[in-house]
Amino acid sequence: MLLLGVDLGSSSIKLTVVDGAKDTVIAEASQPPDEMPIFAPSPDFAEQDPDMWWQYFCQGLEVLRIQGIDTLAIEAIGFAYQMHGLVCVDEHLKPVRPAIIWCDSRAVEIGKSAAKHLGAAYCFEHLLNEPGNFTASKLRWVQQNEPHIFSQITHVMLPGDYLASKLCQAASTTEAGLSEGILWDYQTQSVASELLTHWNIDQNIVAPIVPQFGLQGRLDKTIAQSIGLSADTAVTYRAGDQPNNALSLNAFKEGDMVATAGTSAVIYACSNSPVSDRLERLNTFLHPAAHDAAAMYGALMCINGGARAFAWLKELLGHYSYPQLNEIASQAPVGSDGLLFLPFGNGAERVLGLQSINASWLNLDFNRHQLAQMVRSVQEGVACALRYGFDVMKTLGVEGQRIRASNNNLFLSELFAQTVADLTRLPVELYDTSGSEGAARAAGIGIGFYKNSDECFANLKIIRCHEPNENVAAAFETHYQTWLAALNSRFD
Repeated sequence: MLLLGVDLGSSSIKLTVVDGAKDTVIAEASQPPDEMPIFAPSPDFAEQDPDMWWQYFCQGLEVLRIQGIDTLAIEAIGFAYQMHGLVCVDEHLKPVRPAIIWCDSRAVEIGKSAAKHLGAAYCFEHLLNEPGNFTASKLRWVQQNEPHIFSQITHVMLPGDYLASKLCQAASTTEAGLSEGILWDYQTQSVASELLTHWNIDQNIVAPIVPQFGLQGRLDKTIAQSIGLSADTAVTYRAGDQPNNALSLNAFKEGDMVATAGTSAVIYACSNSPVSDRLERLNTFLHPAAHDAAAMYGALMCINGGARAFAWLKELLGHYSYPQLNEIASQAPVGSDGLLFLPFGNGAERVLGLQSINASWLNLDFNRHQLAQMVRSVQEGVACALRYGFDVMKTLGVEGQRIRASNNNLFLSELFAQTVADLTRLPVELYDTSGSEGAARAAGIGIGFYKNSDECFANLKIIRCHEPNENVAAAFETHYQTWLAALNSRFD
């Protein structure tokens, strides 16, 4: 049983093949070799071409074949994807404009206006969130600003929906995907028709709903033949990248807490009951659950500029690798000799009330601060932002006993992982897994190969654990409070 997992990020498309019988990863691919471009035609805009995603997905399949994988033997495909994006297609499934992706900030005021007119009671009882800057508000922006484009739209989807629909030649989405776009009404268990009616948008524009786990469609014969897959292959799972990351770490129970530090930095906690934040710092969506399981929710706190800040620094410096930068950072002391970094330079931040305050260094001293302090301050700044979000979650009653994370992106830095442990006072457990591997395994649940999540993730093991270091906790707490004061000063 070969299972393919696809992780559609904003920087690359990652593919992983799991051999179910051997319960092991047998091949991985990532395309392109560098990062995919994000286009910003105006300030606060962020767009990508959906056909670019498809191109790199197909190239990833070719890389798998070069590695010796018989892609015709793949029986099920699962998708993870960048959340909150908007893909608009016509009746032929052709995109009518570039996708508006997660870090685009153009629709902030549209979401605020809708929340004001619909009222807090409706937003937080029916949507669990305000429309904010999510997929629904981005659709309204297209309607208002590009009526000639809007008139061509047959269906709107999330990014992962688009790849699945391209494979099956049939538009579809999931309840969980709609919840990520603030297009799902938790009270009526249906499309958020009242929100769409408020904007005079026909709810039929939403793609047909398929189960999150189970047969979502089989591959179109012509498409399958053109890309080297079997028409018998089934698409059996899809989820946004953050819920999927939690699934990849076997987080399905109340209090399970995970973190990521990819392009963005996220803390995500599972809950049996919905959690809403009237200040909109935290957002709640449906968590992956098989069709026969009770509904689960995922409380998400996101910092847009996680590893993106570190990648920006690497690009700026030019010739250093990530391991080299991690080694350089370790040469600076806790607190980076007073150098502070605010990593909020990747669009409007939900945890900051949808404000764009931009990134900045503070207290930079030409006589004291060298490269080591600058590199470490970026990692500490991202860790402090996670601590900020962690504290927000605690005030709302969302807590955990430990933080799970995949051993990738910024968590490859032992200094960063230890800093997160010291700042949150929780153990940080690192696992050898990835979003694309999790999506492959979830596809196995969807096709019935695995009976349940416990069987699916039975061999998931910790590869490294960072316990809070009480010897430096006081120093880190002082540093964090200074960092917090600097952040608060931006709002004075």
